[in-house]
Amino acid sequence: MPYRPPFIAPLRFSQADAALAQVQRIYTNSIIHLRDAMRHFVAGDDIELETGERHARVRGYYPFVRVHTDTVSKALGADKRLSYGFVAGPGHYETTLTRPDLFAHYYLEQFRLLLQNHEVEIEVGTSAQPIPVHFSFSDNEHIEGNMTPERRALMRDVFDLPDLAAMDDGIANGTYTPRPGEAQPLALFTAPRVDYSLQRLRHYTGTSPEHFQNFVLFTNYQFYIDEFVRMGHETMSKPDSGYVAFVEPGNVVTRRAGLAPAPDDAFGKAPPRLPQMPAYHLVREDGAGITMVNIGVGPANAKTITDHIAVLRPHAWIMLGHCAGLRTTQQLGDYVLAHGYVREDHVLDEELPLWVPIPALAEIQLALEAAVADVTEVSGAALKGIMRTGTVATTDNRNWELLPDNTPQRRFSQSRAVALDMESATIAANGFRFRVPYGTLLCVSDKPLHGEIKLPGMANHFYRERVDQHLRIGIRALEILRERGLDGLHSRKLRSFAEVAFQ
Repeated sequence: MPYRPPFIAPLRFSQADAALAQVQRIYTNSIIHLRDAMRHFVAGDDIELETGERHARVRGYYPFVRVHTDTVSKALGADKRLSYGFVAGPGHYETTLTRPDLFAHYYLEQFRLLLQNHEVEIEVGTSAQPIPVHFSFSDNEHIEGNMTPERRALMRDVFDLPDLAAMDDGIANGTYTPRPGEAQPLALFTAPRVDYSLQRLRHYTGTSPEHFQNFVLFTNYQFYIDEFVRMGHETMSKPDSGYVAFVEPGNVVTRRAGLAPAPDDAFGKAPPRLPQMPAYHLVREDGAGITMVNIGVGPANAKTITDHIAVLRPHAWIMLGHCAGLRTTQQLGDYVLAHGYVREDHVLDEELPLWVPIPALAEIQLALEAAVADVTEVSGAALKGIMRTGTVATTDNRNWELLPDNTPQRRFSQSRAVALDMESATIAANGFRFRVPYGTLLCVSDKPLHGEIKLPGMANHFYRERVDQHLRIGIRALEILRERGLDGLHSRKLRSFAEVAFQ
């Protein structure tokens, strides 16, 4: 017989804030129960029920939110500027929820739109999905490290551990089909899938999910990160900046001049070595700041990190990096604005078939083009002299030039590709897959087909000369997107026939 927290029965709500408060109550109820039981377990105490049963299985459960509608007529009158906020048709829709502290603003907006667009109550209750004990502790709690190996092995007999069967990407991939009588999904990700990614983000980036912002830059070179760190600290020295904090790996927080430290800032500590894909955050109070991640080189990292950042439901992500120019007319330092992708990265072939087109998104394209013009002070026809719009090919073979018979070159020529890298198509494809607006602006750093390859001295000079401008363009593009508002950003191009209601 499982040892459970006091049961909280389902209730219906017509106000978004009341529904969120119930989600928080149910989640907190389960988390306190799990944490208390875990502390007793680590101390060596047996978990014992009133019946005398020892080593009872300890369980806490995620909250759920559910909507039932008999008609789509109300949704037909929904705000057409948004591509989310309403269900696809009559029926029952449901999802489990986690971390209402982290996702409070997000959940509140999704509840508000459902109530507004369907004019039905939403139901909040305790689900049957257990919370794995690993997902119940905060960043600064490490009590399990005090256990002996024998005690740690006993955990699976007492607590629920992460179950990968409950956290696949079938909904996002469009392959999930509810069983007869089962509710249809209300969100792309279940609560266990979200919690799994939150844990992975800590591991890969060295920063807590709480610090991630709604606009994300990816890069494949440390030079960009060095410049972003310099700019971050410079921004924090300005008392009138719209950004309030700069966060580095280890959750090291620098507050804007004039602001007092937050209580959790004291836990920050620079790591002895950088994590696999370090993240840096230029934080705004509304979460609409900028996160930058160094994904390194290759499509595997690009897929891994976007798989996990996607659960945070960012408003946009953009790739800034270096590429090989494939045209004789290009010069080192020219920019490439991707309007199409050749996918030879292979890491997403199982989740997103190659026959699926990855379209350019007008909102992102226009913001990037405007940002290039703003930062370079070049516009009109002259802009074409420093920026080419075209297809970007992404490969998982760093030494594609060495393959016999020039077959990659022939394919790239047939595709009309103007540039080649190892990450951009992966990031764009995962943006398409997870309904996150995406874009790519690359900088030509070599032209291997034309004998212009990187040499050590030349490369260092080129990087330092171009990185500052390129980074400022990326930041300006995200600021333009933020200034223009979100109404037109979440494009219907990214939504399927029967889409989930949550953004």
